[in-house]
Amino acid sequence: MAISLQKGQRISLEKDTGGALLQVCVGVNWGAIEKKGFFGSMKKVAVDLDASCATFDSNNKPLDVVCFSQLSAQGIQHSGDDLTGDMDGDDGLDNEVIVVDLSKVHPNTQQIVFVLNSYQGQDFKDIPFASIRLYEGTPSRVDNVFAAYDISNDSKFHGSVSMVMGKFYKKDNKWRFVAIGDALSDRDLKGTIKTVSNKYL
Repeated sequence: MAISLQKGQRISLEKDTGGALLQVCVGVNWGAIEKKGFFGSMKKVAVDLDASCATFDSNNKPLDVVCFSQLSAQGIQHSGDDLTGDMDGDDGLDNEVIVVDLSKVHPNTQQIVFVLNSYQGQDFKDIPFASIRLYEGTPSRVDNVFAAYDISNDSKFHGSVSMVMGKFYKKDNKWRFVAIGDALSDRDLKGTIKTVSNKYL
């Protein structure tokens, strides 16, 4: 059963069957905005959300950023940029997925922080559904969801176009995850990463 993540909640990456979960997918799923058109008809407006992550060493110095324009770093792979969201309703698949192999990331990596930006500045409150989940599998196959976070109905994101989702961090040589779930005032990825560096490490 997947954990419904709450802000500040920390979860272990230990498998139920024993051993550590080392390959983790962080997926984001969202829908297109529905607006009234001429004569009362409804039209769909594409939504371009961007899932990204940044890695930091033990001194909180940045190592890498993985995003739509830089799809990979050591041990981390982005599925690619989705420019529209689900235009025909929720298909149950994540629009963007970042796959992290914690056993293969740069050996100096101590924290991996995940953020979400609305590229065209569309307010989170206008997006009909948006969720984040952590799972075992691949971008096209979900084996076991172990944590999920629903942002679409959370009023704290209203008025925002960026957020910090959560982070992996290493403690006692073991990886853990903490849900952050904070709306940010930044308008782009560069500003978001700067805020992460200043406030979330």
